[in-house]
Amino acid sequence: MSGGDRATLNAAVSLFDDAQYLASHELFEELWEETQGPDADFYKGCLQATIALHHFQEGNLEGAAKLYAGHRRFLAAYMPKHLGYDVAALIRDMQSFLRPVLQREAGATAADLPFPVERRPKFQKS
Repeated sequence: MSGGDRATLNAAVSLFDDAQYLASHELFEELWEETQGPDADFYKGCLQATIALHHFQEGNLEGAAKLYAGHRRFLAAYMPKHLGYDVAALIRDMQSFLRPVLQREAGATAADLPFPVERRPKFQKS
């Protein structure tokens, strides 16, 4: 990983951890588009996790639920740790955080499931 890629990854993670999901998405997308080889799917998984949380934060419960499986599928191959981050913990924390969205009753709205910003998933260094 080049120094520029490392700086972009660290910036994307910092934005993710600060719940600035659209800005984080842009950086993960840049990494994904520029990467050939084994790390590309890691960035795609991070990208999908970011957008799932953005959808939840914006009240789009259906969008959050749809992206849930994708991020897990892409990131699972990088468990338990990759590029200095604890991927297993991120997957676990995403599952716990999005569980209410995934198990919501028919007709549930964003008013029924507010985004608990204080419990949001964050990347953990490995």
